[in-house]
Amino acid sequence: MDVEVGAQSARARALAVLRIRSRALAVALLPAAVAVVLLVGASTGHLVGPGWHAARWVVTPLAVLVLLAAAGIALVVARARPAVSPTVPIAEEQAPDLYRMVRDLADRLDVPAPSAIALTPDCDSWLEDRTHPSHGPPPPEDRDEREVNGLRGGSTRGAHRRTPAAPVLVIGSPFLWWMRVGELRAVLAPVVAGTGPSAHPDIAQARRFVRGLDAAVAVASTRGRCPGSRAVCAGVGWVARLLLRSCREHATEMERGVASAAAERAQAVDYGLRIVAQEQVGLAYAGWDRLLTRVALPAWRMGRWPSRLDAGVVAALTELSRRDRLAEGFASRLGERPACDLLEEPGVVDEAASLLAARLFHGGPAESGPDWCPVDWQEYPEEVVDRKWRTDAARLHRVLDALGVRRTTDGTPPEASGPTLARVMDHLSTPPDATPARSADAHASPAAQPSPPRPPKPPKPPKPPKAPYAAMSEDDSPEDQETERSSALAAGLTAEMAREEAAAPGEQTASPVPDSTLLDIGTLPLFPLQPPRTARELLTDHVTAMVCCAAMDTAGAAPGLDWLDGPTLLIDGERAADLTPRVLSLIEDGDPVPLRAWLVESGIRPEKPVRLV
Repeated sequence: MDVEVGAQSARARALAVLRIRSRALAVALLPAAVAVVLLVGASTGHLVGPGWHAARWVVTPLAVLVLLAAAGIALVVARARPAVSPTVPIAEEQAPDLYRMVRDLADRLDVPAPSAIALTPDCDSWLEDRTHPSHGPPPPEDRDEREVNGLRGGSTRGAHRRTPAAPVLVIGSPFLWWMRVGELRAVLAPVVAGTGPSAHPDIAQARRFVRGLDAAVAVASTRGRCPGSRAVCAGVGWVARLLLRSCREHATEMERGVASAAAERAQAVDYGLRIVAQEQVGLAYAGWDRLLTRVALPAWRMGRWPSRLDAGVVAALTELSRRDRLAEGFASRLGERPACDLLEEPGVVDEAASLLAARLFHGGPAESGPDWCPVDWQEYPEEVVDRKWRTDAARLHRVLDALGVRRTTDGTPPEASGPTLARVMDHLSTPPDATPARSADAHASPAAQPSPPRPPKPPKPPKPPKAPYAAMSEDDSPEDQETERSSALAAGLTAEMAREEAAAPGEQTASPVPDSTLLDIGTLPLFPLQPPRTARELLTDHVTAMVCCAAMDTAGAAPGLDWLDGPTLLIDGERAADLTPRVLSLIEDGDPVPLRAWLVESGIRPEKPVRLV
């Protein structure tokens, strides 16, 4: 009964959307109807006289203009290419077991089977209609035909050689690697059940109308047109937005009715297992988000893209299961058959999905190159972590050189004039007026001009301990917590990073091709993971990187990878987890004592030069 209620509600809302379309058509035809009445009245001798004659001269051209405008808008709505989610298409020969499972699920639900299957690098699954003619195969020279190990990791145009009649099933790639086969079937049951309402003619027409309006708005918003085209597009966009606002509520309620009917229909399939599977959905989302922001993002910034992101999800969630007592029960399920076994070549699919994730979330190129290379997890510490730290440390010393900070202090041997951690700590912990600038002669003869004694620092009121990056009140902003030298150094790092990003080659963003998606024209990333880092965060990262370089070069430490926290420093094989609060004490308060104590305890010598990139 609930299935019928949801389906009837969806059909009623679809009819409401179609009525809006009919009303728009009636409004467009109204001036023409009035013009026809006036012309017929004149031919029959009824509507005669100067007034009726003037009305015919006014209404007839207006009717022609309205008809032409309506025809143009209808043509744009019909031919505009609806947005398509960037996915990795999976052909049936690449995953026969997966296709077999989905068809069996559709048979059990008594609904049409999806026309194809594709993967998305996200923790979500949905049905996507790709019946528009523009979603057909592209020309042979289309750049989307470039492949990664036999699988396209960019757009899905050309994935199907014939126009599908049923929607495409899009599955989140992390689900395939983390979930078991039974859990995946239970999660996909409500999604596959949605093909039933999608086959209803009224719902299908209403969806096509709404998608056409949305595509028309996108076409009208395209930049780089001539003034005449911009005026025409502005009119088309205004009409399309007006119609979208009119049918927005009905379209939303229609989709809710479709989802409700699909969920009720799927109740009879794996109901008990679905409860457990939903817990795995939340866990997979948490692990995927953490893997992208903590592990993948540092690699992408270094020009490396991890080629096994989905396998990394399994490692991250397994580590979470080991650390979190609440997740201990999830480890026992790892002995069951994973859903990725339904693929013929899981590694190839994982690599294609990983490249697409790098493009969507970071904006990387579509192909590997000298500055955009895949990296395995075994190579991650050396290829990413070590290189990242040394690059940040080199940038930090370049900014110090630009600020005129001396490389050595009094009593330091001349051979130790290379990049040292002591230089950074002394600069951040010395008050601005305590050490005046010295000339080259004074630096060469420190005994001739002894430095004045440093005035004692006034005592500070005691502060309660705080966690790094703890929530701050409005009166306790990061700028207020930084010293003057920290602020100047952070501003220099921000400017240096901006110069490097401006000099780096970017994605092609000009000369968009008509009817192309954002992914086609290179407007990336579509879904940036994090906002730009603040100056304080940049300074913290660079000082931490300098400490890690000193630890690796003077104390035998090594770069490591933590599946949940990303790059980490390993001292005697153990993770150094208490470094960030000590770095923040140096940056915010100019207090080097906590960091110096940690360096002595770890056997790190800050006065020794380190190797930079």
